[in-house]
Amino acid sequence: MAISRILDGNPSRHGLDVHGFPVLGGADWLRVRPRVLVAVAIGNPVSKKRVAEELRAAGADRFATLVHPLAWIGDGVTLGRGTIVCAGNKITTDIALGDHVIVNLNCTIGHDAVLSDYVTVAPGVNVSGAVRIGEGADIGTGAAIIQGVSIGAGTIVGAGAVVTRDIPPGVTAVGVPARPLQRTPPAPRVP
Repeated sequence: MAISRILDGNPSRHGLDVHGFPVLGGADWLRVRPRVLVAVAIGNPVSKKRVAEELRAAGADRFATLVHPLAWIGDGVTLGRGTIVCAGNKITTDIALGDHVIVNLNCTIGHDAVLSDYVTVAPGVNVSGAVRIGEGADIGTGAAIIQGVSIGAGTIVGAGAVVTRDIPPGVTAVGVPARPLQRTPPAPRVP
């Protein structure tokens, strides 16, 4: 099945063509077409989740799972609703990808890994076996994650980082080895 149409929340793009595909409208276009399959092709996990929830509210609860024909998927792999697997990926065995996960170009994902809902994996990432990646994490281009570590929900792993130990939720981790950047304490409340 080929993608034949695009929806965009920006009304100024409605009626235009993007790479030869017509922009039909926004989420409202789906209200009268409840049987249309939809995929949210947005890399930013926060924006991706917001748009998926808007689409559900508009009546679109049929999310397509898209796998490029040049991706290799092994045995025992489950792909959640709305997940997108791009060309050149090698996803080995006994792996669970949650809903609305994007695995961009030329990544490897090792055995027994779990990528929770709304995770984005940028091009060229290597995820070793038994890795756990929390909801809405964003793994930067060329990052490497070694065997058995966990990455918390909402965490950003910087491009080229090498994750050698668990990373807590809600931080940005960079470097070799990857270390969380210092969190900025919240501003004091003014009475």
